[in-house]
Amino acid sequence: MLFHIFSSQEERRKFGGTCFIEMQYCTLAQGTKLEEIVSVDAIENWKDNSLYIHGDDIDKFILHYGEIFTGGIYNNRKSGMIDVYGINYYSQEKTLLILKRIEEMKRVEYQVLLSWLEKSKENNGFYVLGL
Repeated sequence: MLFHIFSSQEERRKFGGTCFIEMQYCTLAQGTKLEEIVSVDAIENWKDNSLYIHGDDIDKFILHYGEIFTGGIYNNRKSGMIDVYGINYYSQEKTLLILKRIEEMKRVEYQVLLSWLEKSKENNGFYVLGL
């Protein structure tokens, strides 16, 4: 299983400790400055409604989704390929493009990812938080 959803952080710790990439909704208000959105201080890890990718599955995730998750904004406000060790922020506009590509490409376990990303429309985009 590539994507994991846990009912509690205790369940996550029992499954794999802290060796996860966390996909997390950005709950900061619309209009928040980009430097605040990608600030380390804005991130609170280990949310119960996050989607997790175990460290052992990072290569598989990059193989299937790396080309889709490009253009995220890093902590230094640059962007590029997904940074599996840092902050990657995707705006609502970028999220819509990602959703479209996932629907078109139908990669491994895409339904789980699609369902989770649909809920990000209610927020200010989402993060992919590296190890």
